[in-house]
Amino acid sequence: MNSSVTQASTTAASAAESNWIEMCQLDDLPYDAGVAALLHADTPEEVQIALFRVLDTDTVYATGNYDPFSHANVLARGILCSIGDELAVASPILKQHFSLTSGQCLEDEGVRIAVYPVEIRGKSVFVKAD
Repeated sequence: MNSSVTQASTTAASAAESNWIEMCQLDDLPYDAGVAALLHADTPEEVQIALFRVLDTDTVYATGNYDPFSHANVLARGILCSIGDELAVASPILKQHFSLTSGQCLEDEGVRIAVYPVEIRGKSVFVKAD
């Protein structure tokens, strides 16, 4: 009985671990700028994301790259800023601001972009895929 429980928890841990995808090395990301990347590259689930390394730290945020206002994958080219205590990216086209932590549009409560958990393991950047 214990071996089945161990096997089940090992399988669950492996499944959870498989949702983390190595995207790049931390040093590949410039400070205070965005980089576009493909999550689930070459699969039907492929989606563009934007990775942001901010404030001269090893903190990295991952959001969807799709701007719902301009209907284009451009958020990685946006300008990073702070609005109050909120870190945000401003769309390079129509200038709406999106929270890097929640994805919430700061000008329109009804609009939100995807955000993804990020882990730094050693010098590798991993993003958790849904």
